[in-house]
Amino acid sequence: MVANQPVPVPKNRFVNAIQVAQGFDVADNYIVQHSNTGDLVITGDIPLAAELVEKGCLAINPRGELYSADNIRERLNMRDFMDTLRGSGIDTGGQAALNQTDTRNFANQLDRLLTKMANQNKQLQ
Repeated sequence: MVANQPVPVPKNRFVNAIQVAQGFDVADNYIVQHSNTGDLVITGDIPLAAELVEKGCLAINPRGELYSADNIRERLNMRDFMDTLRGSGIDTGGQAALNQTDTRNFANQLDRLLTKMANQNKQLQ
């Protein structure tokens, strides 16, 4: 977990909290700089996801959508388009709240990715 403020995380050897300085994209830059090919990152930030995919990381959003080289440019273009509309004063309504289907899709996608990564690690041993 990377944030510019303290974030409580469960005590677990696989979960760490990193607090970075305040500032525009400081947390995003930290994540990109410290990520490696094959890392799994959960983010709803599409520009961050684009940088991570380009670097060879896996990125999923909280709704379970896997960002890939095939879809990230489309997502980024749509995000920029919607940002332009909002900047022009047009109310775009925003994204719907997370629901049980989103939570289930996220859990299923995360499970698939972790299983795939575990199997790949076994093959490398």
